[in-house]
Parts: sequence; C-alpha cells; structure tokens
Amino acid sequence: MPKSCCSNTGRMPSGEAVNVASLVEYAPESIVSRQLVKNDAGTVTLFAFDKGQSLSEHTTPFDALVQVIDGQAELIIGGTSVPTAAGQMTIMPAKVPHAVRAPGRFKMLLTMLKAE
Repeated sequence: MPKSCCSNTGRMPSGEAVNVASLVEYAPESIVSRQLVKNDAGTVTLFAFDKGQSLSEHTTPFDALVQVIDGQAELIIGGTSVPTAAGQMTIMPAKVPHAVRAPGRFKMLLTMLKAE
C-alpha cells in the first residue's frame, strides 16, 4: 500500500514519488489550493479550479511558473491571453499584471521563484 503523500502540514515529504494531480480535488464553484513546498527559494502550490472560476488581475514581486497538469487554463499576462493546456507551462514575469481563468476545470502547479 502506498504511503500517504503529505505530512499533516500538507507539504510533500522528501524522497517519495507522488501523483501530483491526485493531491487536490475539484470543488463545485471553488478554487482549491494546497501548498506543497515552502522554503527560502520560493513555494510550490497546487490549485484545482472549477469551471468559470478565476483569479483577478494582480502582480507579484517574483516570477511565477505555471504548469497545467489537468485540463486547460487561460492565463492573461500583460493583457495578452495565453491558453495553456495539460503538459504545458508558462512563466508569468515578476511585476507584470496577470490573471487566471478557468474555461473548464483545470489543475495547475504554481512555482513562485524568489529573486536572489
């Protein structure tokens, strides 16, 4: 029987392979998130967006790497729509306004890369 993926803090243990998409479930009319890694270099957070959900336009002080692992997302980066599907990734640059929309259900990993 496989080990439980994450500690009671929700973070991933070292040295184990895990099925990322199974670590967070979809919820009706919601966005669900789970922080998997946090250290001085940045964070890795897994999100599950239900159809029609979105994150409004905002900026961050760090580059953000978005990896879609299930479904399709619409990223809006600096006013430009960037359709992104499972298996694809996109960098949202620091200090550039961006938003996230869910035309259908999708899951993504968001890696925040802190500047040196």
